[in-house]
Amino acid sequence: MKLTALLPFLLLLFVGTACSSMIVPFMGFFLVEGLGRDPWTISVYSALAVCLTVTVNRLFARRIDAGSPVSPLIGMALGGYLAATLALSVSPALWTVMTIGVLGFGFSSSAISTMFSLGGVLAERREIERSSFNAWMRATTSTAWMVGPALSFFVADRFGEASVFKLCAVLALVWLVLWRVALPRDITAEAPPRAGADGETERFNTGLWLSVAFVFCLSTAHSLTFAALPLFYVREVGLPGYAPGTAFSIKTFVEVFAIFSTPFLIARFGLWRSLMATTLLAVVTIQVLAAVSSFPQMLAGAALEGLYYGLYASLGISFVQSFAAGRPARATAIYWNAMMVTGILAGPAVGVIAQLRDFATVIQVASAVAACAALILFLGGWQTRRRSATAA
Repeated sequence: MKLTALLPFLLLLFVGTACSSMIVPFMGFFLVEGLGRDPWTISVYSALAVCLTVTVNRLFARRIDAGSPVSPLIGMALGGYLAATLALSVSPALWTVMTIGVLGFGFSSSAISTMFSLGGVLAERREIERSSFNAWMRATTSTAWMVGPALSFFVADRFGEASVFKLCAVLALVWLVLWRVALPRDITAEAPPRAGADGETERFNTGLWLSVAFVFCLSTAHSLTFAALPLFYVREVGLPGYAPGTAFSIKTFVEVFAIFSTPFLIARFGLWRSLMATTLLAVVTIQVLAAVSSFPQMLAGAALEGLYYGLYASLGISFVQSFAAGRPARATAIYWNAMMVTGILAGPAVGVIAQLRDFATVIQVASAVAACAALILFLGGWQTRRRSATAA
């Protein structure tokens, strides 16, 4: 099977994503609970780290599209992660977080974008459909996110917050070994030349930026929902404290299976139609989540959320890459940057809306934002259909 040859690559992606997922949701908890700082410090840390990651993604994407070796770029991200976890293992203090932590974790977050850029090209070289391998990569990252956060919070609860960084440093060494074994030092992800690509890259790529606007809106809807649901379930619905964790587990479980269905959907219905149906499902699902009033309803809503987000996670990146115009690493980097920026904006937006109204209103606003994503996708349909035919 052609995919078997890429299993070491997927294992490297899994370990790298697991390392990242142990840190990203944990840092806010560590700043407030571990260091006793005010919640606003989370925004400062996140803004600095994400700004650095967005910049690094853009710089690395240019190098990748120019044909530079990819392995050193992943090594830089890995080195940043290892330096940050070692520093915080020795000195778990605010100054360490805001200096070495921001630099190290900011660099390390670029690894996922770089791996996805490389993975798509490796799949094409082995005559595997890019959309199909995107599904495998997204399923791998989703599985890592099922494991990572749960492990970090378990370790923090049993052995203290600082122990998480020590464990992450050990896992970074595993990541280092896999990086040395799984990737040749001179491997590149330069895209094969496409007819007319040069002319398209010289002018403004309308299709690319419309697809990014779509991703930004639907990712914002998901980020708003993701941030508001735990407090909505516990404070406003009155569900027990373990309910949000159960809902997250159901969501991610369904999400993985949904991701693997996307190659069939693309082959059967095309990329644009599949994505439009997924977006409309998102609008309805988020409204269902806003109306949850019992534990069984929460479980059903979580399953629907996992279904739409799993489909979107896999279809969305293929959609953006279909407008790459010979620069797939740039398109992939823009996709991941849009995803990260929505995560940053969601936190303050949730706080403001909930302060003015309640968390149920936040979720309803998220549904309206998802409807905006459907509108953008519909308005750009004449161009996306042409690209979808090529991608499928």
